[in-house]
Amino acid sequence: MAQSIEFEKEFVQTSERVKSVDLHPTKPWILTALYSGNVCVWNYQLQKMEKSFKVTESPVRSAKFIVRENWIVVGADDGLIRIYNFDTMEIVKEIEAHTDFIRSLAIHPTLPYVLSSSDDKLIKLWDWEKAWICSRVFEGHEHYVMQVAFNPKDLNTFASASLDGTLKIWNLDSGSANFTLDAHSKGVNCIEHFMAADKPLLISGSDDYTAKVWDYETKRCVQTLEGHTNNVTAITVHPELPIIITCSEDRTVRVWDTTSYRLENTLEYGLERVWSVAYMKNSSKVVFGCDKGTIMVKISSSQGSDSTNV
Repeated sequence: MAQSIEFEKEFVQTSERVKSVDLHPTKPWILTALYSGNVCVWNYQLQKMEKSFKVTESPVRSAKFIVRENWIVVGADDGLIRIYNFDTMEIVKEIEAHTDFIRSLAIHPTLPYVLSSSDDKLIKLWDWEKAWICSRVFEGHEHYVMQVAFNPKDLNTFASASLDGTLKIWNLDSGSANFTLDAHSKGVNCIEHFMAADKPLLISGSDDYTAKVWDYETKRCVQTLEGHTNNVTAITVHPELPIIITCSEDRTVRVWDTTSYRLENTLEYGLERVWSVAYMKNSSKVVFGCDKGTIMVKISSSQGSDSTNV
């Protein structure tokens, strides 16, 4: 890597275990979903809580902003999806979505769709312009479906990661997978699409302690990222900087170069296991959710005497 990457803490908030984090694209807000069943919104500029409310007595594992509707959507272990109006915190809709824990929610970038994945081994597509009907069910995984992620380069497709050790690629208009990758020797917790050198790639993180990079077209593993000493729980590829970020139950965040796949940094923030990560486009901010709270860092890159925030 020609440039050095630096991480500066901007916001730290201790709390109960944080299972999910999201960043609002225009307001200084971090959305956190807690194992305790609470959802909180923190203002990182003012360093204070904006909102907090109890969703359920069971853990909340995913919460996302739906910015264009001014909503928060929440998935919990009771199998319900709940949608809240952000301003009033009133519940807009409550859906009996799954028969087991909801692990992941994904918001379509342009269409009125939410994907949910669950321990019932199913993925479901919800259309909020049609009164939140379930417009498709995707079947094929043989174990819990831990995460779903839309493909930003082809918004009609998405990927899923499962504890059955596979990744699957799906079309929104078919309930059967396009293809399956036998990805890891143990369960897969997380998945993300990214581009490198104009090549479409996938990256997955697993209970086998590794992350793997996949060529989307040839369906081959092009690199295994080794170094974590416990399960890899969350993964992201920064949209502006050439870095892959992996999070783990080993209490560390590891930063890898997207070209050489070399390990560049190992970060440990003292908040125990790291469960989730989120970034904001056109921003230097990345936020992590951990056993003991939430931390947001600002990433800066420097090359020689030049230093820039992205």
